[in-house]
Amino acid sequence: MSRRTCIITGASRGIGLATALRFARSGCNVVASARDVSALGQVAEQIKAAGGRCEIIAGDIGQSESANQLIAAAVEHFGRVDILVNNAGFAVLKPVEETTPDDVENSLRVNVQAVFNTTKAVWPVMKQQKGGVIVNVSSVASVDPFPGFSVYGASKAWVNLFTLATANEGRDLGIRAMAVAPGAVETQMLREHVPDFPAEQTLDPDAVAAVIESFCCDDMAYVTGQTIFVRK
Repeated sequence: MSRRTCIITGASRGIGLATALRFARSGCNVVASARDVSALGQVAEQIKAAGGRCEIIAGDIGQSESANQLIAAAVEHFGRVDILVNNAGFAVLKPVEETTPDDVENSLRVNVQAVFNTTKAVWPVMKQQKGGVIVNVSSVASVDPFPGFSVYGASKAWVNLFTLATANEGRDLGIRAMAVAPGAVETQMLREHVPDFPAEQTLDPDAVAAVIESFCCDDMAYVTGQTIFVRK
């Protein structure tokens, strides 16, 4: 995948960081996006230490203007966008009766609106290139939500269906869309919500990143629209 350009949202930690490092090691230009500028600076240092090329773009892609700026910056720096990984996510672990309208709004802004915004923004770029891959990070919660993950699971179910819809629209344009839906992953988000979750039952973020990377290889050129579930 040398010299391809990859955008990764939520790249400052967890699955996003692991994916950024994988693509950098494979020779891709990496555009790392998140809201935390200082954390992105550390990501850039790690990528450059691994011999990769990286640009960092901070912003809230739940806002369409920020998503447009992210795609535009990637094209300005590297001339094209071959891969978009929609990894940024937000989760609230609360019973339905305790979930607030703000919880719902925040979940939808990150898990739904941001995915739509970046996909819409990158679409004309990939259409003009006659090719590209969009990988959306979903969750096992999209089909089997842990109690308290009602809003999170519902938002990720939307991701699965949106992936299929965009795959169908992109098929004749050379644009592929795939989703990876992991179970529990050893991340800061997991430990914030479920601190006592057994470590032996969690996935390493790099294991999920490896699946994401595999979607983007030439060997997968005729595979699109699927949601792949990954869990121990």
